[in-house]
Amino acid sequence: MSVAFDAVPAATPANPRSRVILASLIGTTIEFYDFYVYATAAVLVFPHLFFPAGNETTALLASFAVFGAAMIARPLGAIFFGHLGDRRGRKITLVGALLTMGLATFLIGLLPTYGRAGWLAPALLVILRLAQGFALGGEWSGAALVATENAPKGKRAVYGTFPQLGAPIGFIIANGLFLIIAAILPSDDPSRPSLAFLSWGWRIPFLFSLIMVAIGLWVRLNLVESAAFDNTVRTGKVKKVPLASVVGTHWKELVLGTFYMLATYVLFYLMTTFSLSYGRASPSAAVPGLGYDYTTFVLMMIIGVVFFGIFTMVSGPWADRWGRRRTLICVTIAIIAFGLTWVPMLHAGTVGVMAWLIIGFSLMGMTFGPMGALLPELFPANVRYTGSGISYNVSSILGAAVAPFIAVALWSAGGGPFRVGVYLSAMGVLTLISLLIGRETKDVDINR
Repeated sequence: MSVAFDAVPAATPANPRSRVILASLIGTTIEFYDFYVYATAAVLVFPHLFFPAGNETTALLASFAVFGAAMIARPLGAIFFGHLGDRRGRKITLVGALLTMGLATFLIGLLPTYGRAGWLAPALLVILRLAQGFALGGEWSGAALVATENAPKGKRAVYGTFPQLGAPIGFIIANGLFLIIAAILPSDDPSRPSLAFLSWGWRIPFLFSLIMVAIGLWVRLNLVESAAFDNTVRTGKVKKVPLASVVGTHWKELVLGTFYMLATYVLFYLMTTFSLSYGRASPSAAVPGLGYDYTTFVLMMIIGVVFFGIFTMVSGPWADRWGRRRTLICVTIAIIAFGLTWVPMLHAGTVGVMAWLIIGFSLMGMTFGPMGALLPELFPANVRYTGSGISYNVSSILGAAVAPFIAVALWSAGGGPFRVGVYLSAMGVLTLISLLIGRETKDVDINR
C-alpha cells in the first residue's frame, strides 16, 4: 500500500556537491565523536565511578555491558527514524537524530557518580546510553542516503565514503581531547587517571558535544531533499508502514546486509574499545596486557586511525571500479587472515603492536568505506532508509554489542590475544559466506 503527499512540489533544487559532502560527513563525525567519548570513558572512568564492584575485571565487564546496551537500542532507532525518513524525508530525520545524540551525550557529562547517587547513577547512565544508541540507529543510514542519492553517476561508492569518514575523524577528535585533558591533569599512576580527571576532567568531552551539535545542525538545516525521495513522493510510492514492506518483500536483503557488516563491526570495536583495555593492562596483572601507559597507547591508536581514514577514502574508487562485492570479498579474506596473526604481532614488541594497529585500522577502512554505498543500494528508494538502517544496526548487536564483552571474557579466560583473534576470523568467515551468496549492486538504479 502506498500514499502520496499532494503538498510536495514537483521538483526540488539539487544539493550542491560540497553541501552534500559536508552534511554527510559532519553529522557522522559528531555521532561517532559522541560514541567514542563514551567508549573511552567506559575504559578509563566508568569502571571507577559508576561500577565499584571491588574487582577491576568485573567493573570493566559491567562498563562494557552498558556500552553494548546502546547497540540494542540502535535497531529501534533505525525503525523509528527509518519510518520518518522514508515517509517524511531525509532532512528532518537527520536533524532529529543529531539532536537526540547530542543531548544524551551532554547529559552524561552532568551525571552524578555512584559515590553520590548510588545505583541511580549507573541506571541514568544506561538510559542515556540507550538514547545514544537510538539516535545513532537513525543517523548513519540517513547520512549514507544523503551522500549516495545525490552522488554523480559512477561515483556512489566515492560519495558513500564521506559519512564513513566520520568514524576516524570522530575518533581522533574524541581521543585527542581526552589526551589534552589527561596531559593537563596528569596522574602519578599510569594505570589509573588522576583524581582531578576522575572528579571533573572526564566531563569536558561530553559537554563539548553541544558545540559540535550546533555546527552540525547549521549545516543540515540548509539541505534539500534528494531526487530519489522526491520521485518516490511524486509517483505515490511512499509506504504507510515501511517496516512491514521491507520485512515482507526484502527480507533476504535485510539478512545479507546484516551479515555484510558483521566482520566490520567486530573488527571496529576490537581495534578501538578492546585494544585500549588490552594495551593498558599490566603484563603482571591477573589478566595480563601490553602494559603501555594511556597517553602512549592512545597516540599509537591515533596513528592507526589515520590509516583508517586513508583507506576509507581509497576504498571508494576501488568499489566503483571493481564493484562492491569483489572489493569486500578480498578485504574480508584479509580480515580472516589478520585475526590469525594477532599473537606473533602482539609479541613482537612496540614495532609489532604498531603494525597490528596499522594493519587492523587499514582493513577497517577498506571494509567500512564501501558499506556507505552497498547497504543503501540493496533497497528501493521508498524503503531504503528503513532497510539499510535495520541491516546496519541489527549487525551492531551481533557484532559491536558483544565484541568488547566477548573479547574481555576470552582474554580473561587465558591464552592472551589468540582466542580474540580467532573470534574475529570466525566472524569474518560468516561475512565472507554472505558476500559469496549476495549480488553486485554497483550498477543498480538508485532512483528505483
